[in-house]
Amino acid sequence: MTTTLERTVDEIVVELARAARRASLALARSSADQRTEALRSIADAIDARATDIVAANALDLAAADEAGITGAMRNRLQLDRSGVGKLAAAIREVADQPDPLGGLEDEQVRPNGLRVARMRIPLGVVAMIYESRPNVTSDAAALCLKAGNAVILRGGSEAIHSNRAIAEAVRAGLAASELPEDAVQLIPVVDRAAIDVLLRQEAFVDLVIPRGGEGLIRAVTEKSRIPVLQHYKGVCHVFVDETAPIERAVSIVENAKVQRPGVCNAAETLLVHEGAAERVLPAIAERLVSDGVELRGCARTREILRDLPVTAATEEDWHAEYLDLTLAVRVVPDLEAALDHIATYGSSHTEAIVTDDEASAETFVGAVQSSTVVVNASTRFADGGELGLGAEIGISTSKLHAFGPMGANELTTRKFVVLGEGQIRG
Repeated sequence: MTTTLERTVDEIVVELARAARRASLALARSSADQRTEALRSIADAIDARATDIVAANALDLAAADEAGITGAMRNRLQLDRSGVGKLAAAIREVADQPDPLGGLEDEQVRPNGLRVARMRIPLGVVAMIYESRPNVTSDAAALCLKAGNAVILRGGSEAIHSNRAIAEAVRAGLAASELPEDAVQLIPVVDRAAIDVLLRQEAFVDLVIPRGGEGLIRAVTEKSRIPVLQHYKGVCHVFVDETAPIERAVSIVENAKVQRPGVCNAAETLLVHEGAAERVLPAIAERLVSDGVELRGCARTREILRDLPVTAATEEDWHAEYLDLTLAVRVVPDLEAALDHIATYGSSHTEAIVTDDEASAETFVGAVQSSTVVVNASTRFADGGELGLGAEIGISTSKLHAFGPMGANELTTRKFVVLGEGQIRG
């Protein structure tokens, strides 16, 4: 039997979805200038409400502390005044990017004289379901608007005050623009039933993007009647090749693991070429241990690092996304063995090679099937902002319809445009 609360949640979510669909139709007819000016207005509103946003975040942090939330999850939740400034800066960067919509691409002339081309158009309505990260509220809004989409936001209960404050600023910016205010809506209730209702709104919502832990993403995928863009986890690898310079290897591995261990583009497994292991592995390990990293190594790793604390790695360690200062380490016979390991245990997120051999780099780039492949740099660069997208709405590890960090271009699709001069088909 449906309770009053469930009916209320159902009504709230359905009305949000209907309003989003109406807004999406207006957005589809908006101009590039209107969308750009709206984004600038939103950035100004976030700057103007920075004090309110930080105060709201303090409420979430206090609740997190009371609930015993620590480590990576609390780190993702925290938003100080500098962080609010970064939210506004990211929106302005998205605003300044080229418009992803309109224009004709891949034009060709058929033998009958028809001109056939493709044009980028919005997806329509995007539902964003996410945990912990209040920055997703503004990033998702900015990217969806840039691509002409309406967005429904459903953040986690642990960030409800922060998300509400940011969403209110976004809507204030929209209200001062020529775009409909309902183009960005935050589901105001924390009841989990709201997600289930949202995932049944296939008549109004075109794409669902879950962003959070593997459990959330699997639950959304199993329940949704709407296409889901998936990012299960980030088991990222750094492979130190036989020719890798020691200082470069140490620097890259340390940054990939230590700089921010609780994010999906942090390295979780280090693979080292047997021919370089005795030369480079001790220096890498000493630096990591001094940084507080727990190492879990194969037998050959433990033999080389016998003077350092290294736990024996298990089969589970090669699959693990630690999101913490823990690193699995394996010495492999050669590049092919490294590629085999990545293919077996990787999550299609990000892999890096450290090498001075161009042929090895070329082989690695061609063979690895992950969404981002890095040569002689940290896995931490697998990020929309770092890759020039301004911000990202998520990192897709499924190949349909986008792969890797997703910016505004990845929130569009293409339609055929056929231009004729009276042709008819015989």
